Amino acid sequence: MLTDSHTHLNAEQFNEDQDEMIQRALDAGVTRMVNVGFNRETIPSSIALAEKYDFIYSTVGWHPVDAIDMMPGDLGWIEELCKHEKVVAIGEIGLDYYWDKSPRDVQQRVFREQIQLARKLGMPIVIHNRDAHQDILHILKEEKAEEVGGIMHCFSGSWETAKQCLDMNFHISFGGPVTFKNAKQPKEVLAQVPLDRLLIETDAPYLTPHPFRGKRNESAYVRLVAETAAEIRGLTVDEIAEITTNNTIRLLGLK
Repeated sequence: MLTDSHTHLNAEQFNEDQDEMIQRALDAGVTRMVNVGFNRETIPSSIALAEKYDFIYSTVGWHPVDAIDMMPGDLGWIEELCKHEKVVAIGEIGLDYYWDKSPRDVQQRVFREQIQLARKLGMPIVIHNRDAHQDILHILKEEKAEEVGGIMHCFSGSWETAKQCLDMNFHISFGGPVTFKNAKQPKEVLAQVPLDRLLIETDAPYLTPHPFRGKRNESAYVRLVAETAAEIRGLTVDEIAEITTNNTIRLLGLK
């Protein structure tokens, strides 16, 4: 009963074997997948996948790396798509200070606009954060994001940062990096996150877990994240699967 709470099944890396890759996830016990649409190209194909498969859901949002490409009408387009029965969150949105394609002030404006939209619609948000912990927290607080909450996707911060996110009504999601042998901080944070706020994901085709690190990731590998989480928390894989699946269902309103 595993759930991959963040994946990119419509990425070009899966063009040759998308259906087979999805079947491998089902064979591995993954019963639900939340696919992320994050720009003008990936949003329509993400919704199309959710329409094709009962067990796939979609998010819609504008990624910070692509913030510079967001046109005046795109926020209204996202708002309209949020009416779709298979669209369950706005995201992934946030800040990315690693890549320099979009200026920071543009990223921050687009981030704020989408939080405001989420509050207007009462929808949870999915946060992308790369090298921007303090600005992310500052904007979430200023924009009253706790009113909708959501997911800190592939969390990489400290326990102090995690506590502030938890206080703002967010769930903490862990992906492949928590399985890496040198992943001291993610393991320490996972050990302390309340079980009712814990999620797991793949971010496939990126951030592949050990022992496949460096190869293409896919949703079936969320089981490897579950195994690491179970080991850290002293639970069985089935218990982690049930806990994180129920958390995702409750937060995103999945079937």
